[in-house]
Amino acid sequence: MPSTTAGPVALVVGASRGIGRQIAIDLAKNGYAVVVAAKSTTPQAELDKLSPFPPDPNSSQSTITTVTREITLAGGEATAIPVDTTNYESIQRLIAKTIETYARLDVLVYNAGAIYWAPVARTPMKRFQLMQRVNVEGLYGAVQEALSHLKKREGKKEGGRIIVVSPPIYSRFFRGKTAYAIGKVGMSVLVKGLGMDFEREGLVADGMAVSAVWPAVAIESAATEQFTRKDPSYASDLRKPSILSDAVLAMLRAPPSVVNGQLELDEDFLRKHAGVTDFSKYSVVPGASPRRIMPAELPDLTVKEQDDEGMMADSSKL
Repeated sequence: MPSTTAGPVALVVGASRGIGRQIAIDLAKNGYAVVVAAKSTTPQAELDKLSPFPPDPNSSQSTITTVTREITLAGGEATAIPVDTTNYESIQRLIAKTIETYARLDVLVYNAGAIYWAPVARTPMKRFQLMQRVNVEGLYGAVQEALSHLKKREGKKEGGRIIVVSPPIYSRFFRGKTAYAIGKVGMSVLVKGLGMDFEREGLVADGMAVSAVWPAVAIESAATEQFTRKDPSYASDLRKPSILSDAVLAMLRAPPSVVNGQLELDEDFLRKHAGVTDFSKYSVVPGASPRRIMPAELPDLTVKEQDDEGMMADSSKL
């Protein structure tokens, strides 16, 4: 039987550790029932033996099972549902199980990601394929399956939100990691294009919006841990994942027209739309001033002929 939760429901894909874990925990603290989704789980027998608990949030011991227990021990509502984002049928089962459990879906956060930074000549085809399947194809599948449940319908005051962890589009991002950039920028293209679909279909007026968020400063995570192991001083250039989580919450509170189709940076969005001026609490090393890794100004992707649609065609109707 579906849960009787009266609050909104959020699905966080890629929530086993790091940024995704923090987003799931903070959504639960703010009244959301959270579906914690990723590939890794912990058997009950092992879960009961984990010490300390919770485990290191950037380690392999942190799974959707441990994150769900963290949330429920703190008084929140959460359900762990495993998913393989390279498998569309697994994504379909995830969405179906979410609806079976809570009978609704209000927020989809897609944080799943595969990473391999190297020049094209040193990026094997298997690595390239994995990144595209996890990053852009996984996102596309999750959106396809979730859309009908996110739309406004009887019993829902407004439409749902989609937030994607993907970057603004600018040329420097491609350098030295082209294969990775193809997938991540592809995710951002989906945000821009789907946002235009929402506008065209009048869904923004119903409360729907799709947005992307990306860190302005490197975040403490499993990905950055490799650098701090080599050089512990690198930690002074890191921020806690709570800054990106706070940005997600701020985006959910913002009017749909403000965030729809936007590719935002966590720090810049919090400064402009949440009134945050002091970011020191997010520094991993107290008193440090982490180096910003994203440009201060980003290119405008629109053109003067933006409103000229030419001979628009809809293949689904042909």
